[in-house]
Parts: sequence; C-alpha cells; structure tokens
Amino acid sequence: MIKFSDRIPAALIGTAIVLVQPQFAVALTNLVVAQQPTVQNLINSARIKAQKGDYQGAIADYNQALQLSPNNAEVYYLRANAYYQLENYQGAIADYTQAIQINPDYANAYYNRGIARSDLGDDQGAIADFTQAIKLNPDYAFAYGNRGVARSNLGDYQGAIADFTQAIQINPDYANAYYNRGIARSDLGDDQGAIADYTQAIKLNPDYAFAYGNRGVARSDLEDYQGAIADFTQAIKLNPDYATAYYNRGIARSDLGDDQGAIADYTQAIQINPDYATAYYNRGIARSDLGDDQGAIADYTQAIQINPDYATAYYNRGIARSNLGDDQGAIADYTQAIQINPDYATAYGNRGIARSNLGDNQGAIADFNQVLQLNPNDALAYYNRGVARSDLEDYEGAIEDYTQAIQLNPDYANAYNNRGNARRNLGDYQEAIADFNQAIQINSDYVNAYIGRGLTYLNLGDKPKALEDFRQAATLFQQQGNTEGYQFIQQIIRQLEQE
Repeated sequence: MIKFSDRIPAALIGTAIVLVQPQFAVALTNLVVAQQPTVQNLINSARIKAQKGDYQGAIADYNQALQLSPNNAEVYYLRANAYYQLENYQGAIADYTQAIQINPDYANAYYNRGIARSDLGDDQGAIADFTQAIKLNPDYAFAYGNRGVARSNLGDYQGAIADFTQAIQINPDYANAYYNRGIARSDLGDDQGAIADYTQAIKLNPDYAFAYGNRGVARSDLEDYQGAIADFTQAIKLNPDYATAYYNRGIARSDLGDDQGAIADYTQAIQINPDYATAYYNRGIARSDLGDDQGAIADYTQAIQINPDYATAYYNRGIARSNLGDDQGAIADYTQAIQINPDYATAYGNRGIARSNLGDNQGAIADFNQVLQLNPNDALAYYNRGVARSDLEDYEGAIEDYTQAIQLNPDYANAYNNRGNARRNLGDYQEAIADFNQAIQINSDYVNAYIGRGLTYLNLGDKPKALEDFRQAATLFQQQGNTEGYQFIQQIIRQLEQE
C-alpha cells in the first residue's frame, strides 16, 4: 500500500526584509550653536558615546540637552535613534513622534519611525510613515525600499514591486532593492524575474550571500538543481555559517537523488544551528530513502523535541516505524499528527493501513471513511477500504469501493484485480474474469491477476485455461527472481497435471 512522505520545500533564505538603519550623521540645522553651546556639547558627547556602543550614556546626555532645549526636534530624533539601537522601539517611536510634532517636515523622523513600527509588526503604520517621508522627499529611495518591504509583509507583492522599482529608478545601484524585488517576484511565482533581480544585486554586491542563496531557491523552484547547488555553494563560501544555504543545498541534492550529499548538508546545517527542526526532519527523509529507518526515527524524534507541534515529523516517523514492523508505534504517531492537524488525510489513511495490518479492520474502515470525508475523490482510500471490507468478508461493500476507485482512476490495475477476487468469492466468475482481463491489459506482468484468473477458470471447470494462466504466472515469478512464488505455483501446476 502506498505511503507518502512530505518534504519541506526550499525556503526563501536570509532576512526577508532589509531595513536601512537609522542615519545618525544628520546635520543639526535647527540648532543655534551660538545661543546653546551647552546643548551642542551634550550632543557631541552623546554621539561619541553612541559610536562606542554606550547608548545608555548617550541617552543620558540627550536627556540633559532636552532639559536645556525642550523643543529641540534634532535631540528627540537622536535620542530616538539611541532607543532604537537598544531595541526600545516604543521609546524610539515616542521620540520620533515628538520630533515630528516640533518639525512636521522632518522626513528622516517619519522614515525612522516607520522602521521602528515595522520592527514591532505594525506594517500599516510603517507604510503611512514611509509614505509621508516620500511626500516630503520624493527622491527618498530608502523610504520607497522599506515601504516595499512593509507592503510585501502584508502580501501586497505588486505594490511592493512598484516601490522597489521606484527605489531603483532613484538609485540604480540599490542592491537591496533588487534583492527584495526578487523576493516579491518569487512570491508571485515569477522565478525568472526573481533570478534576474538577484543577479543584478550580485553584480552590484559580489559578496551578497543572501542574494546567491535566494537565487538558488528560485533556480531550485525551476528544477535547475545544478544551478541552485552552485548558488548555495557560493553563498556558503561567502558565509561559512550560513545554515539555510547548507539546508537548501541538501534539498537540491536530494532532488537529484544524492541522499548522502543531502545528509552531509543537513548535518552541517544542524551543527551551525542545533535547533534547526526542518534540517533534522529532512535528514530523516534522506535516511529513510536510504533504508536507514532507525536513523530516520532518531531525526524525526529530534525534530519533534524542538517543535512538539510538528505534525509531518510525527507522520513520517510513523512511516519509518511501520517500515520496521512497529504498527502500534506507527498508529501512535499518526494519531499525534491527527491531533495536531485534524484535516491530515494521509495520516488517517496510513493509520488505517497500520490498523488493517494488526487485524483491526473496523478501525481501519473508520480511518478510510475519514479520509473520504476530507477528500471524496481519493481513489486509494476507496481501494484500501475495499481491502478492509474484503478481509471482513463484506464482498459486496468491497466491490462498491473498488468500483469507485476505478471510476476515479480507470488505470487502477490493483482495484480491478481485487474486485475480481471479490466477485470470484461471490461466485460471479464471468465478471471476475472480466476484471482480471482488465488488470492484465493495464499491466501485462501482473502475476496476481494471472493467478486470480487461473483460479476462476478452475471454478468454471476450465483446467486448460487455468493451467495456461498458472504457467504464465510461473514464468513471471521466475523473471522477477521470486523463487518462493515460482515454487508455489509450480506445485499447483504439477497437481493439476496429475489429476
């Protein structure tokens, strides 16, 4: 019975937003040095402290400056920058707001307040601030760029592309704008356009590791796995600690069938980031593909420890346990996956298979019923429910299920074969032969269909045709290297020839 493994797709790697940091070297045009030398001295002292990373000390100096000059927009702005560096975004926003109230034409204050709002997840507020900065300064490329980032965060990829394009028109050397436009194009499914943008970003900045990484993702999406591997490799050269580049290179190698190479990459990603749950998960898939189900189980278990709500990790661990004959353990894992994701149809399906393996056909039928509620066109679920019903000797119900599976998949040889067996069990021999004929027409090497048809001919008393089918089955067993099957069918042939 078919079982499915889910693979995590390549993720867009690197920072999805490239926020330009607040600019500190802003001319203090509103300060009258001759009238307020003490304020200027405090500002200079604060700047020196900020350059050394002593933002608390800088804030103390700005506080004193504001006591001397309470309506000084520049001091509020600079103190906001210090709060921002301390990740006190609310404090920064309050000071930028105060600077704007004092000087409503303060484009940089709107711009930096937009950045702080974006860091707090307020993309709508950020867009409003960047828009105001652009009104005050129509050539503000960074404002267009970061408004594009905020729009992209809100899913407005077309609006984001328009902003990135405007930023590029103002500043043709704006590598981050090309990079972020590439991300937006990729989100819209335009991988070719994304590749063109990442390539331009790399031309402007040959050391742009994230651009190589995301170009690799786009190439992988287009199934150019060799090109993707080349990009991920370059990204790793530029940044040897780039865990997601190793991870995505592992996916590309796996897509090319190089599971050993994939495992090496996932392992490197895990060494860099020990909490990389999806790297453990995908390494588990690669190990399972190589037949190392024990190793796969260890990886899925680690992924679950990192992320207890990782439904697909439970699901795939269930598959590995089932492969090792541990159907009880598999059922426990499928059940956990279902608890996390009640609409996980394949988890119900595989749990049904495991229950059927343990002889719990009623439980299996309940699971297949659930699959069909979630997906009424699932031919495999009808087929498997038919198997369970047949095991319970409900041949009429089994025939209904096999018939439904065939309607959904007219080339479903197994369904024809099993419907033939169910019809034979009900004594409907001619219809059974018709089903076996159809199964053989779809798959001329279908051994079980020849055996089933041969048995049906025996039921009809047609020993010559039965022997013809059994001999064909013996030939196929021999070609397939199935010694046990060959010997079994030869014994039947000898018995018939002696009668």
